[in-house]
Amino acid sequence: MSDNIIILMLGISTFLGALGLWALLWGLKTGQFDDQEKFLDGARFDGEDELQDAIMMEKKKQEALKRKKEREKNYMPGD
Repeated sequence: MSDNIIILMLGISTFLGALGLWALLWGLKTGQFDDQEKFLDGARFDGEDELQDAIMMEKKKQEALKRKKEREKNYMPGD
């Protein structure tokens, strides 16, 4: 191989490595890997029924928060 091709390959591999490192650090900084509930739910809810119940409770909680935000959004104080 010629020297130019080796230099080009080293440059590209260094750039791709730096890009991967930047993506990893960005993911850590923004909390992309923070899924603490996954392990807690796995230990807490052993069976499939308990896990389905937990999922339904989480959906109900999210719907209640959504309704609360809608009520607050549409709130108009009296005169």
